[in-house]
Amino acid sequence: MPVPKKRVSRTRRDKRRTHKKLTPINLSKCPECSQPVAPHRVCPSCGYYKDRTVLNVD
Repeated sequence: MPVPKKRVSRTRRDKRRTHKKLTPINLSKCPECSQPVAPHRVCPSCGYYKDRTVLNVD
């Protein structure tokens, strides 16, 4: 079986792992109720999307 000839340094290992990270969700404010909501989604608290009611939220 192939085995690495030399040990991989911390720097080289960390350079390889730079893209393995979580990115935070972009949230915008709902124009109707000012609650944070994901873009292009119906607001879960008031049911508005694009200046009209889509869901009836009690």
